[in-house]
Amino acid sequence: MILSRDFFDRPVLDIAPKLIGAKLLVDGVGGEIVEVEAYDESDPASHSFRGPTPRNAAMFGPAGHAYVYKIYGIHYCLNFVCRPGSAVLIRALRPTDGLAEMHERRGGVVEKQLCSGPGKLAQALGLDLDQNGLPLDAPPFVLTAAIERQSVATGRRIGITKGAETPWRFVLKGSPYLSRPLH
Repeated sequence: MILSRDFFDRPVLDIAPKLIGAKLLVDGVGGEIVEVEAYDESDPASHSFRGPTPRNAAMFGPAGHAYVYKIYGIHYCLNFVCRPGSAVLIRALRPTDGLAEMHERRGGVVEKQLCSGPGKLAQALGLDLDQNGLPLDAPPFVLTAAIERQSVATGRRIGITKGAETPWRFVLKGSPYLSRPLH
């Protein structure tokens, strides 16, 4: 089942764990989502915490759209917008489709490391700011629900200083494709 824009028009904490096991393809390249993090405008770690800006405008747009941004001047990150000011950061995939393209884009790293982090994932999928604001239920995206119920674990988010203790990281329990193990 394709995840429509309506699917995302709910609180971010309702959406994030349901994305574990969903399949994400960008122009036919991608795989199974195994790790995500949730952010909303009440969260000091969120880009939306201080309100709308030109950079985070997509995060305040309609649900079911991509919010892509650049970090450290080199890496892109993909988020799925939920209700205004909230989004789910896609941290890792188990690569299943378009492996040759992913290996080429990522310099031939081992499969386990192709999409094991938000910057690696964006590079492997060929994402950049051109996808910012695009709907998730239309090309180049194909996003389908998990086929079966997944065993989801939660933990603290990674790489942030504010709100780091908030357990809004959701992972596929036991997956070897995570950006970092869950502690």
